Amino acid sequence: MTPTCTLVILGASGDLTERLLLPGIGSLLEREPDRALRIVGSDRVEMSDAQFAELLVRALIAGGAAEQVAHRIADDAAYVCADVTDSDGLREVLGQAQGCVIRPRSSGRRAHQEVPDGGGHLVLYFALPPAVTERACAALQEVELPDRTHLAMEKPFGRDEASARALNERVATLVPESQVHRVDHFLGKSTVLDVIALRFANRLFQAVWSAEHIESIEIAYDESLALEGRAGYYDHAGALRDMIQSHLLQVLALVAMEPPARITDRDLRDATAAVLRATRLWGGGPETASRRARYTAGSIGDRQVPAYVDEPGVDPERETETLAQVTVEVANPRWAGIPITLRSGKALGATHKHVVITFADVRHLPDGLTGPDPQDQLVIGLSPDVMELRITTNGTSDPLALEQSVFTTSLREAELEAYGEVLAGILDGDPMLTVRGDAAEECWRICDDVLAAWKDGRVPMEEYPAGSAVPSAWGAALD
Repeated sequence: MTPTCTLVILGASGDLTERLLLPGIGSLLEREPDRALRIVGSDRVEMSDAQFAELLVRALIAGGAAEQVAHRIADDAAYVCADVTDSDGLREVLGQAQGCVIRPRSSGRRAHQEVPDGGGHLVLYFALPPAVTERACAALQEVELPDRTHLAMEKPFGRDEASARALNERVATLVPESQVHRVDHFLGKSTVLDVIALRFANRLFQAVWSAEHIESIEIAYDESLALEGRAGYYDHAGALRDMIQSHLLQVLALVAMEPPARITDRDLRDATAAVLRATRLWGGGPETASRRARYTAGSIGDRQVPAYVDEPGVDPERETETLAQVTVEVANPRWAGIPITLRSGKALGATHKHVVITFADVRHLPDGLTGPDPQDQLVIGLSPDVMELRITTNGTSDPLALEQSVFTTSLREAELEAYGEVLAGILDGDPMLTVRGDAAEECWRICDDVLAAWKDGRVPMEEYPAGSAVPSAWGAALD
């Protein structure tokens, strides 16, 4: 079977490859067992082709692929032990993937070369730490890349706005922007995609989706999970970089974007990028727009959790936050004056993963209706995939007393996990469900001032016991 895509995994022996990337491909192969795909892995770790094949079979089956399909993919796979930050190592890997000799790059040309037809397009997947990805991209500048090469990069893309822009400029010397896929698996979540249909195919919501009718928006990803042995990554990232800078700002862009003319990669990404360009911190500065905290010792259910600073691998001097909140405003005619709060935290007592649209009160409430008038809300669950419409109705015992009724529905059950949905687009060469370069830069721009203020101590580090709720002063939309 001639492959329609050759996937080269740089960092093939790493945790991300086995835990997320390959199972995501497995879920795709469960739906599309006849997909023509060849996988070539590379890393510094010594591994035979047979050992790599065993890894592929195990991880693909874990993702849902049939055993026969997993073995078909593994039988055609190859592994190259190489330093992918070295141009000679990269040429060896690419030569194995394409079945040809890869030459050094000629000066003054985009790093492309013609290769024999029939091999489909090539995806270089950087399953690597960000710093290693940057060095690998620098090495690629010395390599003649085969035509139809696509680059797929895991978050975070850069360390701040300046480094993201520098990396974008480097990547632009390698392939066109339409062939760059900055991976954010949140864009493959079924409920995130459902926001598009909810907003633009329902007259009820389309008519009220603006500052005229909406009082506030909250996008939260609060987890009861604690550090769970991820100190090596998390203590250098924290809640703001890990979740808000990348995932939640992308969700914000979909919630707040203007209606695109068509659902294509260009139209959709133009619309979301325009939202991010218009986004600024609420109240003009990080001191009023942001809050941070980290958990102290406590209990989550029947499990005792140590204080974050006492977790193995944590350096207390870094002052890494485990709960972060940033309030922004989209300064355009549709949304100006509406606070949009983004929050993510760990080791909380209740899990809330949602978008909450809180509608403004009616302008006039007739005399005779009694009791507090609860605010109407639309709650879109990010996990589980449910939607709640909380609206004001008459009371059970007194028809003139007001109370709130909740209408709940389950959203569609996606055939693919989020990673599988994004990977399907990458393997097909479609960038729609990945992040464009300008959007990556804007996400860092929004967060850079907050990170600088935190580093300078201008925003105090608060505390909350593990297993407790979001602090009441933070104003969470749901209890």
